[in-house]
Parts: sequence; structure tokens; C-alpha cells
Amino acid sequence: MIKNITKNTIISEDFYRLTGFEKFKGLIGSKQKTLIFKTRFGIHTFFLKSPIDVVILDKSNKAVIVKAGLKPNRIFLWNIKYDTVIELPENYIKNSKTEKNDLLKIS
Repeated sequence: MIKNITKNTIISEDFYRLTGFEKFKGLIGSKQKTLIFKTRFGIHTFFLKSPIDVVILDKSNKAVIVKAGLKPNRIFLWNIKYDTVIELPENYIKNSKTEKNDLLKIS
């Protein structure tokens, strides 16, 4: 479960943690709805059919970047000091009221 502690809302009931080569595909062709992985090189949305929501976390699980509705065929980059990425279906950010600086709990 991914919970927004600041807003006391649930972002996602379940998630899948990616490692190794799985990170390169992300949500492309995945049956999972919510993915968590570590990367410092940004992400892409090539080959996705619909927009996704993305949250970038710092080491204390604080949301430092919140991007709702990232469209297909885009490249999304951020400061390399942040390495934890949550990819979600579109509207999960809106529905959980997640914003920059919110503290998240991943369990």
C-alpha cells in the first residue's frame, strides 16, 4: 500500500517493485497498475497508450516532484539526487490529493 501520510489518503492499494532490467519497461505492457523503482536517469512514456501519474520521492519518502497526466511519447527528467519513482495510472494523484512536499508511506 502507498499512503499519503500528510493528507491521510490512500494513493494505491498495491504496487510492484521493479528491479534490474524491468525498470526499462516500466508500465509498458505491464499488468501491474502501480510500480515503484529506483533510477536517476529519468523515465519515458514511449509506447504507452494513455497518460500516467508520476511521483518522485526523496530519501525520506517526501514527494519532491508530482506530475499528473504525463502523456505518452514523452521524456521526463529530474535532479539526479532523487532516485525513487512511483508510476501510477492517471488520476491517482488527483484522487489522493497528493502534492509536492507530502510525506508518503510505502508498506
